[in-house]
Amino acid sequence: MSTEALIVLAIISTVIWITVSKEAIKPIKEVDRRKMITLLSAGTLTAIILTVSLFQHLLF
Repeated sequence: MSTEALIVLAIISTVIWITVSKEAIKPIKEVDRRKMITLLSAGTLTAIILTVSLFQHLLF
């Protein structure tokens, strides 16, 4: 994966995790569970992709 694509993915991942943290500080009655699950899934996926890419760049 190119460096530019990784930078864009890192920015997207950061925005997702900021949104997750904003959703998490809401009172429990106001939290949209579907939105939270979607954001957590997307954030986890981007974090895994970035981690795998980092290890590939470190090993080679």
